[in-house]
Amino acid sequence: MNYTIANLIVQLFRIYNILVIIWCVLSWIPRGSGLLDDFRGAIGMIVEPWLGIFRRFIPPLGGIDFSPIVAIFALEAIERLLLAILL
Repeated sequence: MNYTIANLIVQLFRIYNILVIIWCVLSWIPRGSGLLDDFRGAIGMIVEPWLGIFRRFIPPLGGIDFSPIVAIFALEAIERLLLAILL
């Protein structure tokens, strides 16, 4: 039972990490109209609240936003903590 929950936790965190990475890649593509912007908006609604926490403390340096990197590291730390408590 615990391994099933642990696998679920791992998969959910992996999916969220992938969404953050996809959102970062999509942020490099110029905005237009259409399906891509709808997709970017949908992913943004999911990842922006998490990234916003780190943007308050980490300003962009040289026009580069490092908050997604820190957010991914924080997700990894939270995942490891949850797994350590569970297992």
